[in-house]
Amino acid sequence: MQAVDVMTLAQFGQNEPWLRGLVHVQQGGLLLWVTRGQGVIHMHGQRRGFSANNAVYIPPTHLWAVEFGRQTLGQAVSVPVDLAFAFPKTEQLLRIQDGLSQSELTGLIEDMRREIQQDRPFLQDALAAQSALLGIWLRRQIENQETPAKPKAAQKLVRRFCDLAARNVGSGQSMADLADLLGVTPTHLTRVCKQTAGITAADILVQSLVHEARMRLANSDASFKAISEQLGFGSAAYFTRFIQQHCGMTPSRLRDAAQKASKIGVSFPR
Repeated sequence: MQAVDVMTLAQFGQNEPWLRGLVHVQQGGLLLWVTRGQGVIHMHGQRRGFSANNAVYIPPTHLWAVEFGRQTLGQAVSVPVDLAFAFPKTEQLLRIQDGLSQSELTGLIEDMRREIQQDRPFLQDALAAQSALLGIWLRRQIENQETPAKPKAAQKLVRRFCDLAARNVGSGQSMADLADLLGVTPTHLTRVCKQTAGITAADILVQSLVHEARMRLANSDASFKAISEQLGFGSAAYFTRFIQQHCGMTPSRLRDAAQKASKIGVSFPR
């Protein structure tokens, strides 16, 4: 089971920018609490800017990526799928204006950090309870926010596309295949994704596939042939060309680099 984890945004985004910078599927729930700086986040088909005192939540199975600006500070909390039930079901970007709510969130996160560091008896029970409180805090903040405007038709379409894309990473289905399932032309899907997400539908598929491939290269000893088959490539040679094109190096060099990074304490969490 994926563990609850708490880290600073500096730790969360350092050393391997592709881990957060490529659009990919979030495995568990993820909360980002930004206390300083700014950046841009892709949240399941929407490109949004964030700044200090913003709380971002990404639910499991949602597509996302983030670009942190310089000197961005804050905390990141990841929770496993089985603890995400207490959290919102959709992605959130909330501006937390009042000092009390800001202090409550910081306090909840620090309590979780202390539990993890002290590793006392019943640690998992404590983290489950604290995760539930964190989810309640988020839902209360949503209640206090202004009612968001109803999504436009283009936003609904891009969201449906992201739902399909997240479920079909490595299936071998193309952007045109998914456009057909959505009942639209590839040209229209490309245009609306560019408008709402800031990147095209094909970019979303490519980034999520590159991310998944790099994760498997970093976290498993599976052969390149096995990984290529798992991710829907016609052959290991095609997989190698794809990786070289989008990463600038071969799968073997990527795996070697990941192994060297792990020796100095860099991990590749999902």
